[in-house]
Amino acid sequence: MNILEKIILNKKIELKIKKEFFPVKYLEKFPFFENSTMSLFKSLKKSNSGIIAEHKRRSPSKQIINNSLSIIDIIKGYESSGVSGISVLTDQKYFGGSLEDLNIARASCRLPILRKDFIVDEYQIIESKAHGADAILLIAAILTREEIKNLSNLAKTIGLEVLLEVHDIYEINKSIMSTIDLIGVNNRNLKTFEINLETSKSLAKKIPKEFIKISESGISKSNSIIELKKYGYKGFLIGENFMKTNNPGNAASDFIKTIENEV
Repeated sequence: MNILEKIILNKKIELKIKKEFFPVKYLEKFPFFENSTMSLFKSLKKSNSGIIAEHKRRSPSKQIINNSLSIIDIIKGYESSGVSGISVLTDQKYFGGSLEDLNIARASCRLPILRKDFIVDEYQIIESKAHGADAILLIAAILTREEIKNLSNLAKTIGLEVLLEVHDIYEINKSIMSTIDLIGVNNRNLKTFEINLETSKSLAKKIPKEFIKISESGISKSNSIIELKKYGYKGFLIGENFMKTNNPGNAASDFIKTIENEV
């Protein structure tokens, strides 16, 4: 069993417990559930840098990245740096995140927030809105076309935008539909965790122009952003490169200034 299969198995066990103790009707009473959402799509469209900064404590491949800083300081630092949006990892077992992180992020800033997790059930869509997300991530590698359709339909019904993550042309072809807003190409192989930025370049022309293209994982240099912009990418999801520093907000700010000076 590879790491991705282990993560999904654990996620389904978690969901079984959550559904029993925190049913959907309970989640729908959360204050954030009634909030209007902010558009990550629009924020990226008007942005010069296109940076989506991620709060990420650890990962299966890197172990602990940064487990000591206050999430409030990190989120406020990201907002001050001029990023287009914020991604919050909420998987606890493998990434050290939580839904409480999502709550705190929503209460701490006025930027579009992406909930990044391994979504396999409609329950998680409701849960995302209840805890303050503006957008959710759907991973094509772990979902069928019918599952993507049902999950994205529900997300749109309650006002959430949908970022679809793909790794190859097969996943693009099986997943393209009108309920998707953004398409992210993950440069990390989820089975081996190896990274290759050429993945984004090779798939760029395969993504229809109506979708905003986002490159995810392994971006650590400003010249990578400049190069990927030539392939039509408007968004760049960066976590580890900022989180491994003592001040992620300052790191994001310096990174954005470098990009703007080079464009």
